[in-house]
Amino acid sequence: MNEDLNTNLMVCSKCIYDERVSYIKFDENGVCNYCHQLEMLKNEYGTGQNKGEEKFLKILDQIKRDGKNKKYDCIIGVSGGTDSSYMLYLAKQWGLRPLAVHYDNTWNSAIATENIRKVLKALDIDLYTHVIDNKEADDIFRSFFFADVSEIEASTDLALAEVMYRAAWKYKVKYVLEGHSFITEGITPVGRNYFDGKYIKSIHKIFGKLPMKSYPLMTLSRFLFWVVFAKIQKIRPFWYINYNKEDARIFLEKKYKWKYYGGHHLENRMTAFFHSIYLPQKFNTDMRNNTLSALVRNGQISRIEAWNEYIKPPHIEKDLVEYFKKRLELTDECYNEIMARKPKSWNEYPTYKRIFEFLRPLFKVLANANLVPMSFYLKYCFPMPKGDKK
Repeated sequence: MNEDLNTNLMVCSKCIYDERVSYIKFDENGVCNYCHQLEMLKNEYGTGQNKGEEKFLKILDQIKRDGKNKKYDCIIGVSGGTDSSYMLYLAKQWGLRPLAVHYDNTWNSAIATENIRKVLKALDIDLYTHVIDNKEADDIFRSFFFADVSEIEASTDLALAEVMYRAAWKYKVKYVLEGHSFITEGITPVGRNYFDGKYIKSIHKIFGKLPMKSYPLMTLSRFLFWVVFAKIQKIRPFWYINYNKEDARIFLEKKYKWKYYGGHHLENRMTAFFHSIYLPQKFNTDMRNNTLSALVRNGQISRIEAWNEYIKPPHIEKDLVEYFKKRLELTDECYNEIMARKPKSWNEYPTYKRIFEFLRPLFKVLANANLVPMSFYLKYCFPMPKGDKK
């Protein structure tokens, strides 16, 4: 029993990941394998150290050299959230000429849309947007809901990646800057929130009703084209430099009258439904432990504070369930029936996972060259560990 946390669950002695997390293991000191993985990445990238700063300065010099005489030298995906908004500011401070790219799944909150407008206007940055047909977007979301899998929002994440590649290709840009930080967000546990183009296409083929016309699907051939032929690099500056999310948020609020949207990943209404309702209620999964564990590892809060926050019910936006049902044309009976059904896993549907595993040597080379994120290589290119996944 973890007496300090007042729980019978086995909980990591360094964060708050507990025995219910998929494929978790603990060493003799009670430290989980995910904490060890983060330490490995921290050492490899020199995060927040001189080594990391020096590595990133060399990358910046290369971006500027490769972008010479071009209108833009890098792409930055924007959502209206903290990380991407602050990345835009930093890019200008670094002397870069970014093009902001947004994938509009038609579920944006008004706050997020206004945040994007305010920051881009103040920094004089152009915006490239791909807007999916709202009926088509809802049909894809509905397909995942009917499939009983947790990755209801996967189509958004993959579409943004594809749209950023398209924008980079159109403007002959070789670099995409992403606002992800494993220090502030952690890394999603193995087996959780998997997605690829074949997965999305197969789910939609079974459960969808409308043709996929305006959705920017990233197939395997397109993915390999972007990373092997076009050689568009994915750079995550926060993996190298020191970054504090709370400080960034305060800065954005003061500098641009940017507004906070109430919690991590809540800038989009589908994302909010996914994190605060769908995962906790249907899958007994609460991804707040990612961010809370990161705060503990960074010494910003104690394990007890994090655990007490984690065991509280997540914040749920008023009328969010009704909005979800209305958008997806679900009756109360249908919604309740699906939410009560036994969950299914992504590995029960067709995916590219085995191909990614087969091509692991290639993706290792690509990850070292920043042509695919290292997190993709670690999560997607290895077989699932044997044994109970919790």
